[in-house]
Amino acid sequence: MDTVQATRMRPGMVIRHEGKLYAVFSLFHRTPGNKRGFVQTKLRELEGGSLIEHRFSSEDFVERAYLEEKEVEYLYAEGDVFTFMDTTTYEQYQLTREQLGDTVGYLVPNLQLKVEFFEGKPIGIELPAAVDLKVVATEPGIKGASATNVMKPARLETGITVQVPPFVGAGEVIRVDTAEGTYLERAK
Repeated sequence: MDTVQATRMRPGMVIRHEGKLYAVFSLFHRTPGNKRGFVQTKLRELEGGSLIEHRFSSEDFVERAYLEEKEVEYLYAEGDVFTFMDTTTYEQYQLTREQLGDTVGYLVPNLQLKVEFFEGKPIGIELPAAVDLKVVATEPGIKGASATNVMKPARLETGITVQVPPFVGAGEVIRVDTAEGTYLERAK
């Protein structure tokens, strides 16, 4: 086990907290006014599957569990079951929506990522730092608009919604930060 700062946690990461293994289901960073920042998390216990909420100070360190990781490609979803294929052995693994949590909003076919195993069983995934997703619905783009602090909501091909600058229109492909769920840039 090694430690990582709470602000460096990502959805799908497995940590040891209060003596138990948890997968980070979802998280958001908050910095309220002049107070210290914190990370609000939802954690899924790996053994029992129960979901808890915990607030970590931005200065806290958490113990990251060492898991076996395999490079995989996301293939498809059938209902609430998601199928991944090992890129070297072609063996397939299935994980449920419950196991994956918020990470399903970043899964598109052929995405290269890692499946994490604990005691030989697949328990979660580690997403790349950013993924490219197509905008399927947003307000019309504004001609000549430049990047400002004014943002608008955009629904992406996987169903998640992110805030984008006014010049981004439907049909465009954008790069999204998988840790924060935020717009980074237009994809090339």
